[in-house]
Amino acid sequence: MRTEGGMSTGVVAVVTEPQFAQRYREYLQKMKLLDREHRAEKMPDGAVALPVLGETLREQHLLALRSCVAPGSTCLLTHLPDPVPSKKAQVCPPAQRLCREVRRWVEGQGVTWSAELEADLPRSWQRHGNLLLLSEDCFQAKQWKNLEPELWKTIASALGVQRLAKRGKVLPDGPRTPAVTLLLGDNSWVEHVDNGIRYKFDVTRCMFSFGNISEKLRVASMSCAGEVVVDLYSGIGYFTLPFLVHAGAAFVHACEWNPHAVVALRKNLEINGVSDRCQIHFGDNRTLKLSNIADRVNLGLIPSSEEGWPIACQVLRQDAGGILHIHQNVDSFPGKNLQPHGSSRTENSYPQKITTNKGENGATRDFRGKVPSSATKLEWQRWAESAETQIATLLQQVHGKPWKTQILHIQLVKSYAPHVDHIVLDLECRPCPLIG
Repeated sequence: MRTEGGMSTGVVAVVTEPQFAQRYREYLQKMKLLDREHRAEKMPDGAVALPVLGETLREQHLLALRSCVAPGSTCLLTHLPDPVPSKKAQVCPPAQRLCREVRRWVEGQGVTWSAELEADLPRSWQRHGNLLLLSEDCFQAKQWKNLEPELWKTIASALGVQRLAKRGKVLPDGPRTPAVTLLLGDNSWVEHVDNGIRYKFDVTRCMFSFGNISEKLRVASMSCAGEVVVDLYSGIGYFTLPFLVHAGAAFVHACEWNPHAVVALRKNLEINGVSDRCQIHFGDNRTLKLSNIADRVNLGLIPSSEEGWPIACQVLRQDAGGILHIHQNVDSFPGKNLQPHGSSRTENSYPQKITTNKGENGATRDFRGKVPSSATKLEWQRWAESAETQIATLLQQVHGKPWKTQILHIQLVKSYAPHVDHIVLDLECRPCPLIG
């Protein structure tokens, strides 16, 4: 036996003449030595290289190949620096492929693979073009530290990207800045396209939620022609852009206090060609000077947007009112039945007829609410009714006259955590006509 090249990367392969290749393959497969993740390759001299599991291949196996399996055959070992994945490997789930490639590389560094290391590998991630964003709960074992920075190159290669970043805990500051570290690459700006809208942002400075896509599509489908919209928590334009690009809003006032998000928002308005129909208000929206301008207000903040409710009431048009889209995380409990459209309503469901109740300060609630078209949990209904009561009271206080509120719809955005649902309440708010 001799080893060609002396290379330390790639995979190990046994080389023999073409007429003996099938016998070699059968023996290696029987002995569980055949690397089924890579294809056999034809060498420049016509010989065939069969990838094998090099860490388990012993001299006795090479001797058996030469003397028993195929007497008279040439039996050499080589390293294939760029092995071709087999068809099986090409359809291998990414997490499984990552585990295989990282393990092979780690063992090549002389480090013993362990169950602890395997459990510390990521099972999911976010992909933004050629950048992969890993979750915070992976690569925490101390052994990884000694393998950096080459470890990150191995991971990027296994998953087909050029840049790698890792998420940390969200900082407990006002803008909820993500603690993201760039592990590989020198540029942390990425571009993501949703529903024909381009979003550019610095992944180390701004968050991007893939889970909000259903709500972004719903906003895009709304008919907002001629409307003025106030987006109280604009971020990089998650909902501001759908309102402008697809829903046809005449103008959007976008409020944001994260300076990095504002930089991205301004860029995104420009690249989507809608910067002339949007004004950015940088700073704390609780001090916003706008009033009496909005046909629609978006309150896209979780776990709760309640601190923005007074300003949302303030910016609604005094003469015609408008619609509030209020985001909230609501605790839901296992075992609670959903109330599907058309089912028998309980005492917590919305009545179909108009029922007018006088609240505090003369505020009026109009319960001409529709049972939502999607299944609705009792907890969502209870929270929506509570929010409606509070909004009706705030409208009376802000505008000095009674308003009617009507629950139009409750929309599930996503499951935020076990037994916690991210929902949106569409609440119509109209001033009561003056009598006499």
